[in-house]
Amino acid sequence: MTVDLHEVSKRYAGGAGEVAALDGVSARFAEATFTAVMGPSGSGKSTLLHCAAGLEPPTSGTVTIAGTELSGLGETALTRLRRDRVGFVFQDFNLVSSLTAAQNVELPLRLAGRRAARSDVLAALSEVDLADRAGHRPRELSGGQQQRVAIARALFSRPDVLFADEPTGALDNRTSHQVLTLLRGLVDRHGRTVVMVTHDPVAAAVADRVVLLVDGRITDELTGVDAAGVADRMTALERTC
Repeated sequence: MTVDLHEVSKRYAGGAGEVAALDGVSARFAEATFTAVMGPSGSGKSTLLHCAAGLEPPTSGTVTIAGTELSGLGETALTRLRRDRVGFVFQDFNLVSSLTAAQNVELPLRLAGRRAARSDVLAALSEVDLADRAGHRPRELSGGQQQRVAIARALFSRPDVLFADEPTGALDNRTSHQVLTLLRGLVDRHGRTVVMVTHDPVAAAVADRVVLLVDGRITDELTGVDAAGVADRMTALERTC
C-alpha cells in the first residue's frame, strides 16, 4: 500500500506564536518498501509519522493512503482505516500493564467490538517468537519482549502499512537486531510498507532508503548506504543546524 504526502504542513500554537513542526513536506512511501526517517531532535520526524498514519490531521496539505485522501473521511471511516489497514508501533510500547501479552495483542479488536480467536492471537505472538509468553504481563517481560508484543499487536489486523516511531530506541543491540530483522521481513516476505523514525544509523541502514528531515522539511534522501554512510551524512547535517 502506498502512502503519499503532498505539501503537508503542521503548525502548533506556541508561546511566541505558531511553531511549524512540518513545512510543506511531500513524500511517497511506496508499497513493499522500507523507509527510515532521520533528523536532528525537533526536526518533525514523529509529527510526520503521526500525520502520515492519520493520527493527527495536517494543518494544510493532503495525506493519501492507498488512494484515499484522509481529509475526506469522517471520524468513523478514518478510525476504521487506521484499525484495518494501518499499524503503529510506539517507542514506549503503550502496552496495558494489567493485561497479558495475548490480551494486549487482541485489545484493538476487542475495542472494535470483535472477538479474536485464541489460535490467531497465539499465531501473532509466534511470529515474534513470544507464543510461550502469551500469559505474561508487561512487567514480566523484558523491554525487547514488550516491543515485540507491541509489534504483534500492530500487525494483528494484518495492516498494509506499519509506522514505527523509534522502535529500537530503548533496546540493546541484540534485541534491536531482532526487531529490525522482523520489520525487514515484513517488507521482503509479506510485501508490507514500513516507515520507521530512528536516530540510529545502524537501524536506518536496514531500510531501502533514508529520508532526512531538518526544521520540518525534507532535505535529502539516501539509498544504498551502510550505517557508516548514514552516520557521516547525519554528522554533516547536524553541523549545519
